[in-house]
Amino acid sequence: MLDIALIRENPDVVREALRKRQMDTAAVDQVAELDVKRRGLLTEVETLKAERNRVSKEIGRMKEKDEREAKIAEMREVGDRISALDEQVRQVDVDLQALVAGIPNLPDARTPLGKDESENVVVRQHGEKPQFNFEPKPHWDLGTELDIIDFEEGVKITGSRFYVLNGAGARLQRALIAWMLDLHIRQGYKEKYTPFMVKGDTLYASGQLPKFADNLYRDHEEDFWMVPTAEVPLTGIHIDDVFTEDQLPRRYTAYTPCFRREKMSAGRDVRGIKRGHQFDKVEMYIYCTPEQSDAELDKMLADAEQTCRDLGLTYRVVQLCTGDLGFNAAVTYDVEVWAPGCGEWLEVSSVSKVGDFQPRRANIKYRPADGSKTRLVHTLNGSGLGLPRTLIAVLENYQQPDGSIVVPEVLRPWMGGVDVIRAEK
Repeated sequence: MLDIALIRENPDVVREALRKRQMDTAAVDQVAELDVKRRGLLTEVETLKAERNRVSKEIGRMKEKDEREAKIAEMREVGDRISALDEQVRQVDVDLQALVAGIPNLPDARTPLGKDESENVVVRQHGEKPQFNFEPKPHWDLGTELDIIDFEEGVKITGSRFYVLNGAGARLQRALIAWMLDLHIRQGYKEKYTPFMVKGDTLYASGQLPKFADNLYRDHEEDFWMVPTAEVPLTGIHIDDVFTEDQLPRRYTAYTPCFRREKMSAGRDVRGIKRGHQFDKVEMYIYCTPEQSDAELDKMLADAEQTCRDLGLTYRVVQLCTGDLGFNAAVTYDVEVWAPGCGEWLEVSSVSKVGDFQPRRANIKYRPADGSKTRLVHTLNGSGLGLPRTLIAVLENYQQPDGSIVVPEVLRPWMGGVDVIRAEK
């Protein structure tokens, strides 16, 4: 969430940021109008309260009963007016909070200008696209022929965009999750196992509500929401906390399934397991001081890249432009791996510097070492990596002419002696 003082004192800065994001600027004017209204109401309330206090003292000194009762009746009317104004202030606060909560983060100065994803910038590429002496198959054919992905069972038990992983396919998915968690621990992250359901306040603190309410699954009777990403509970664990400066940076990693009611376009990504309403992801999350955040962004991106390199995947780093930037992010780098069967780059990680946008919502601060006033921390998040796209890349890059899949060496300790996935006879 942006600081309302920024909107009040520098509205043109916020308007320009929204224009860069290809968004309407009307919310800035609406916030300004409500802010003026709120301050006017507060002034009136404080004036009436001061008058009531002054008159109350006078009433205590009055000798005449009629005069005293008249003043008491007059102050009763003032009290009613104060109560009505307090309710107006409360409602304006609610409306103002909702408006500010709907305004996205300001793009960082390093974020390139652009209208949409077509103007994202490829920063670098690691490795060359692999060459095959046969026609590489897409994962939906490989998985079906090896009986490690079953689309019909997924549809049978749940519906479209769901699938079942069988045998070595399920084990390969589990191996990826376990290996990535262990890698991030070696990189300096502390593992967290968090709930897969959270309350609404936690989603609000992480910037998911109210903006993305339509994309979330929830219990219709209780305040339980299925997590769309581990970023949400990893934000929630420190709501209202105050760190000491020497406790930062604090780095976490966590695995969760992720649930999203994505509105999927007909005809787009309809084949395979690339897009679905449920998927697994290993997350990286960092709390730090503002002075540390740029270095921590570099570290997190390097850690995501190492994950791709260790898997032996060709990947590229793409910086998102202002028109494609996520709601919470100030700057984002996507890591995309090459999938030769699909013939496309697949995003497996978005590494973002969020700054104080989430901590302001969540009231997460730190106390500087010099003992000065507490300050908001900065947060960063990134996938390390996201599934099933990482699984897709492994299947398609490690396929052999006979249709088998060689298991990447780093994953073999979790595969129970299975080095090559072959069709069962």
